[in-house]
Amino acid sequence: MNQLCTSIVLTASLFVGVASALAQAPAAIDDAARFAPGIVRVIDAPPEPEETFSGPLPLQEFLANNPQIDWKAPDFPEGQPFFNSRSRTLIEKAKQVTLRREIYGFEFAFKPMRQIYVDIPQASGVMKRKLIWYMVFRIRYRGGDLRSKEVVDEFGNKTYPDIEAIAYKQRRCFPMLVLSNHAKGKEYIDRVLPTAREPIARREQIRSKLHNTVEIGTVNIPRTTAADAPGVWGVATWEDVDPSTDFFSVNVNGLTNAFRTVQDGGEEKVLRKILQLNFYRPGDSVRQLADEIRFGVPAFEDPAEQSYVLKQYGLTERLDYQWLFR
Repeated sequence: MNQLCTSIVLTASLFVGVASALAQAPAAIDDAARFAPGIVRVIDAPPEPEETFSGPLPLQEFLANNPQIDWKAPDFPEGQPFFNSRSRTLIEKAKQVTLRREIYGFEFAFKPMRQIYVDIPQASGVMKRKLIWYMVFRIRYRGGDLRSKEVVDEFGNKTYPDIEAIAYKQRRCFPMLVLSNHAKGKEYIDRVLPTAREPIARREQIRSKLHNTVEIGTVNIPRTTAADAPGVWGVATWEDVDPSTDFFSVNVNGLTNAFRTVQDGGEEKVLRKILQLNFYRPGDSVRQLADEIRFGVPAFEDPAEQSYVLKQYGLTERLDYQWLFR
């Protein structure tokens, strides 16, 4: 009897010990560690120093809406202030302004792009089985943000002699993925399809919570530098994609806040930095589910054929992916 009690106590102690160890164990490693090498492709988004500022450039709207600040006759017959140089006036400074900002970037990783049949609810209330194109991806924040280093002298004058790296405990990402059919000039914005998430998660063996591109914007993404650190997993889905699509790209918006301003027909336009992933689908509209979607631009020995393919992507050379402003 005593031996039985002792055995029960030891078993209970062992169970409590295991439970305690599991409770105190570190978070599971990232899902990507369970996949074979090369299955998950990783693309970093390091900010560039030149992206931390714009200019010098004129503040056109400020100058147009405040003509009274100009040094003109009759108040100033010679067109300049009495005691300072004209370059020190507000209107001249407004013509040469440098705008500075912090720039961040997220690491983007993705599994092969695939297709799946899913029942999608229609406006009529019935379910319709449709072929869905999808991409499972992971986002991690590695830090390494950049900004201009500010130096203030004894007279209160500010200068920015260098660029410094900074990092925060966490950030949020607001991705938007657009599938672009270059040959036909069609673009498809990813759609939130709740009934597609669970089948995709099972098929892709994602154990972490799989967010859609709206939900992922509500998640705080912690800064991490570990190679196997878990990231935040998401899925982008597209429906009603042209079945004849062969050469296409997925443009990923929201991985960085970098932008450029350009003049177009007298108007100033803002171009945001995006990641363009190029894909090739060697198939047709028959048995689409059996067609493998390959990452990258296909290579051909025939120069004319290669030139034709590059033209479909708007490229002059073969690139699997590129960062561009649009």
